[in-house]
Amino acid sequence: MMQKKSILSLVVGSILAVSSITAVQAREQIKIVGSSTVYPFSSSVAEEFGATTDNPTPVVESTGSGGGMRLFCKGNDLNTPDISNASRRMKAKEFTLCAANGVTDITEAVIGFDGIAIAQNKKNAPLLLTKKQLLLAVAEEVPAKDGSGLIKNQYKNWQQIDPTLPNREIIIYGPPTSSGTRDAFEDMIMKGQTKKMPAYTDLYAADKVKNKAYKKYHKIRQDGVYVPSGENDNLIVQKLDKNPAAIGIFGYSFLMENDDKVTAAKIDGIVPTPATISSGEYPISRSLFFYIKNSHRAAVPAIDKYVDMFMSEDMIGTDDSILGEIGLIALPDARRIAIRASVAQHKKLTLEDLSQ
Repeated sequence: MMQKKSILSLVVGSILAVSSITAVQAREQIKIVGSSTVYPFSSSVAEEFGATTDNPTPVVESTGSGGGMRLFCKGNDLNTPDISNASRRMKAKEFTLCAANGVTDITEAVIGFDGIAIAQNKKNAPLLLTKKQLLLAVAEEVPAKDGSGLIKNQYKNWQQIDPTLPNREIIIYGPPTSSGTRDAFEDMIMKGQTKKMPAYTDLYAADKVKNKAYKKYHKIRQDGVYVPSGENDNLIVQKLDKNPAAIGIFGYSFLMENDDKVTAAKIDGIVPTPATISSGEYPISRSLFFYIKNSHRAAVPAIDKYVDMFMSEDMIGTDDSILGEIGLIALPDARRIAIRASVAQHKKLTLEDLSQ
């Protein structure tokens, strides 16, 4: 009899322990990580969510798009983030990492457009740059003047690149390797330009593997001219305020928020504005995203409510929306409606989607 009672006690104790763990695992507060560019938009929604619902304000961390994806893809445990913000689309290798760790049910949300601003101190004369000039300022290697191939970048002054440019030291405060803004900059400026330049594509023409690598050239110089400045874009604004010679690379929303201190360079003759960014006329434009871990939705029921608020017309509907007021550029109506529907249906992201 005593043995049966002991066994029963153990069974009851085990059930209570499991129930206790389940209760601990479920949580009310949403955990969000990722892009510094998306951070102000996500934070604004989080603050509104905490103020207008019965749910606690979500925790939003600015870790960079790449850093956020690494945290997001660690697994389905509730100690991992529920949502990861990104200033570029999830990479195939990140999707594969997620899948390897059991994160196989992800929904992608596109919230709007952003431009990558090339900014300077507002006291300076207007700055006009081309995409190729930007490449030559930041690349680890540049074409030799005699056409012999690539050499280590020796440019220290803008006039060394082009005599029509200002007589100013080249000093660039930009995003670190963990940043989606840096990924987008490398894609649109470095890879986009070098694939058209024989010094990069023809040097190893006999070796197709190496030639392919050079078509995707994106090595940024590490001699102190390009200064990685962390995931807080406001720090770059502060540095531009103190150093009029420098330029900075960050999202359009930070340019708009600090237009009393900094101004944008024209790139290929185009200045970033909501109209030029949304039309794609501004040559360094991109979409902004966040990714939802659907396996957390049952244990963190506030996720669905937060996502619904973020995707609402009040938040992202027009350039006069709540997020439009702080720099988010709205998607066209038809695309916005279609994306909102796919998010509401918890559409499962596939590897094929990322190749489109």
